[in-house]
Amino acid sequence: MGLALPPQLFAGIGLRILATGLFACMTLCVRLASVEAPVGQIMFWRSAVALVPIVAYLALQGQFPGGLHTRNPFGHVKRSLFGCVAMAFSFLSLSYLPLALAAALGFLAPLLVIPVAVLFLHERPGLLVVLAALVGFVGVGFMLLPALAGPSLDMGTVIGVGAGIAMAATTAAAKIEIKRLTATEPPGTIAFYFALVCAVGGLATAPFGWAATEGATLAWLIGAGLTGGLAHIAMTEAIARAPVSTLAPFEYTAMLWAMGFDLLVFGLLPVPLSLLGAGLIVGAAAVVAVGERRRRP
Repeated sequence: MGLALPPQLFAGIGLRILATGLFACMTLCVRLASVEAPVGQIMFWRSAVALVPIVAYLALQGQFPGGLHTRNPFGHVKRSLFGCVAMAFSFLSLSYLPLALAAALGFLAPLLVIPVAVLFLHERPGLLVVLAALVGFVGVGFMLLPALAGPSLDMGTVIGVGAGIAMAATTAAAKIEIKRLTATEPPGTIAFYFALVCAVGGLATAPFGWAATEGATLAWLIGAGLTGGLAHIAMTEAIARAPVSTLAPFEYTAMLWAMGFDLLVFGLLPVPLSLLGAGLIVGAAAVVAVGERRRRP
């Protein structure tokens, strides 16, 4: 007879799967909006519109406006800055890459933590985890090879991959800050201040030129904000209920969403070598997640 999952853990897993689907819808909206709108404008709309479901969530929880009070303002600043930079890099990557390849780069986050932990925290990860990290980095090389091996250098792909790697690094830092904040801060409060900081950051780019917001572009911008706000609430609630290492394997369903959208909306699949590289990154991240889960008591 199998062991039943504790209700809180089961809820955390369900919320993480829901968040993954909502984030996938958000990335589709961002990709479509990026045809006309610059990164800063997309950041503003994604974050400003996201405040609507976040405030509604706080109100339903009886936490608005009282829930905006925080005992850790500096923690919110750190989390929001890391998250804001990660969002900018993510949207830049999405504007140049197919959804599946951009999603695969997001899974570099747990791999990039390993060398940092060895150098600065003096941790000693197992051999399997180290080998998995190296395989993941080889996967990035495979993703870059089609652009570098062609008759002319595809700078768009190089920029997209570079932005994706930078996004993975800043996302890893943001997740650590989220986990620290959930010890004292309600999830809705974390989501509110993150959206507020990113909205202000995006608005600051307006003098550098924004596209006209009308028609389909406006619809995609609003869609990115609504799905992003709901996804962020679900993700923060999931992290508050279950260990990050337990939730990590369920993040990989993002690849299925991304590949499905690439095929159905844009009619494309990655070239075989890029697809192999994406598979190596996702597989390596899964190995690291399982290895970390077994290492912890």
